[in-house]
Amino acid sequence: MKKYCGIIFLLLILPYGLSAQQALFGGNNIVSPEINPDKTVTFRFVAPDAKEVKVSGDFLPANGYQPGSAPMTKGEKGIWSYTTAVLPSELYAYFFIVDGVRNYDPNNVYLVRDVATVTNIFIVEGGQANLYKVNKVPHGTVARRWYDSPATGLTRRITVYTPPGYETSNNNYPVLYLLHGMGGDEEAWINLGRTAQILDNLIAAGKALPMIVAMPNGNVVQSAAPGESDLGFYKPTMQLPNTMDGRMEESFPDVIKFVESSYRVQKNKAGRAIAGLSMGGFHSLHISRYYPGTFDYIGLFSPAISPDRNAKSKVYDNIDATLEIQYKSGYKLYWIAIGKTDFLYKQVSDYRAKLDGLKLPYTYRESEGGHIWLNWRIYLGEFVPMLFR
Repeated sequence: MKKYCGIIFLLLILPYGLSAQQALFGGNNIVSPEINPDKTVTFRFVAPDAKEVKVSGDFLPANGYQPGSAPMTKGEKGIWSYTTAVLPSELYAYFFIVDGVRNYDPNNVYLVRDVATVTNIFIVEGGQANLYKVNKVPHGTVARRWYDSPATGLTRRITVYTPPGYETSNNNYPVLYLLHGMGGDEEAWINLGRTAQILDNLIAAGKALPMIVAMPNGNVVQSAAPGESDLGFYKPTMQLPNTMDGRMEESFPDVIKFVESSYRVQKNKAGRAIAGLSMGGFHSLHISRYYPGTFDYIGLFSPAISPDRNAKSKVYDNIDATLEIQYKSGYKLYWIAIGKTDFLYKQVSDYRAKLDGLKLPYTYRESEGGHIWLNWRIYLGEFVPMLFR
């Protein structure tokens, strides 16, 4: 009787077991991308009925503000392929275009979301990109926390990196407030910017001091990233209200209050830094100016400069005068970086002329390329070692 019961039970659960394990049998043996020993990279895509397949990515010469593309060659069994030239060590993003339609790589499970665009990524090791990969070093902790923000009327989410050893020490740590760009959220720097890997690797190498990195959501109308709030799953967009009208700057003390009441931190300007990319650079510029004496270190990565033309906030009153007050209150580093082909290059040049006219000191870093994550990861890797010295 026991034997028959066992057989019946097996027959009953077999369909569910097969369903649960179906992922084991749904794949194939195609490797894409394949990082070759000579640092070229081969992409493959199965599309036997396609007339044209291209690969597009930031390893190809840009077409204006869009990544370049290259035609792939059709081979046996409808497998299209393309092999790059030798690529410098870097983290790259790419996608396929099949008969004019964008596709991700089904053979690469590593994807990132930038606003509403999902893109595959890969790493060519052996140089700059070693800073972005998980190495055999002590690792920090990444937490998603919720905090009350009276200024916005919301309970909001923030991503916080604490350095290796934080949980077992009694030390008070300095804090870098790291802000994302337009359309981003509290996930952007940790996912696209590789913040945890960069901090882990720099700290392990003795190139950066252990620090906490607080990455808030800079969109004051959002409680959290798309899909992470009670709004459910909706298509992300860059066209959010109140992004550069002063509300972010006005509400920023809520972020500092949460961090300084929840973590062991140095509660003075010598222990605070603020930096951001694009819109986050804009926010860093104006937050640090509007609250003089709060930050000793300011980093503007490809920053927007000018407020929304319809903004009426007091945050943007008397910009020159408040910059001078910020300088007199003291800071140790005012760091500006931008790519030569960035669409914000002229704004940054004009802003530098303003600082020169006011005789306010700053450090300027100009790189190749435009308004891209490749640059912002590099800037973070260069900015962090200069902090809290």
